[in-house]
Amino acid sequence: MHAGGTMSYRYFIQLSYNGSAYCGWQIQPNAVSVQHWIEKGLNSIAEIHSGVTGCGRTDAGVHARTFFAHFDSGEALADEALFQLAFRLNRFLPDDVSVSEISPVVPGAHARFSATWREYEYLIIRGKDPFNFQRAYLVHGDLDRVAMNESALKLLGRHDFESFSKVHTEVNNFLCHVQDARWDDDGHFLKFTIRADRFLRNMVRAIVGTLLDVGRGKISPDNFQEIIDSRNRSSAGYSVPAKGLTLTGIGYPEEIFAKEPVFFLYESRDKIISHYYTDSEFHKRSGNEPNE
Repeated sequence: MHAGGTMSYRYFIQLSYNGSAYCGWQIQPNAVSVQHWIEKGLNSIAEIHSGVTGCGRTDAGVHARTFFAHFDSGEALADEALFQLAFRLNRFLPDDVSVSEISPVVPGAHARFSATWREYEYLIIRGKDPFNFQRAYLVHGDLDRVAMNESALKLLGRHDFESFSKVHTEVNNFLCHVQDARWDDDGHFLKFTIRADRFLRNMVRAIVGTLLDVGRGKISPDNFQEIIDSRNRSSAGYSVPAKGLTLTGIGYPEEIFAKEPVFFLYESRDKIISHYYTDSEFHKRSGNEPNE
């Protein structure tokens, strides 16, 4: 404890997981979450009890190829220590959760709020497949991919996506800026990719379900535009199952990643005192150079 606050360092942890066995990322009562396993691992291995904040929630059954979370530690962990922590976490975690890297970040960097974009994929499978049924949605019959892509183009730009949001969601607005939305033929799969600055709850699954209605000829691309404009969830299609959805990427500004741990003082978990230094800068300023 230092005068004026508690000293700490912030780190980003990059991980991936198969969400089939989990209630999602976030801890919930009477259910197993990915966050539960990460926090339990940090507590057991490194006695880090600060909690872990994820880049998003992800619903039950949704997968993540790339997911970030941040945690605070009272120790300045060098590269080798971070490598060993990731290694030991992987030995501790179940087979369906994997840590790829742990990196120091500047104070104030936030796994959720510092993100500038997120990207999801949704997989459609065209025939029964016992090896991929956990990560793809089986759809029978032909789909008009040209019409589906014509409709997907209407998602691009900044729009109100209330038509594709779960009802009674506590958000300030339903505006999202979609940067990419397309269907690709990926051999055994039909893959939908969408990238945006933010996503609403259930948004991707509702969009995919509505685009499948376009592909089946139930609605036209013009009807799809009308659904967007209606801002009414009941006018859109059904939500496809969670198992076909994967968070595949998330972007952050380069300047939030630090070359070495940066310490900061905080009064509480959510209130960081503004002045902070790298560990070596602090020792130089205090006249207390660490021994080699």
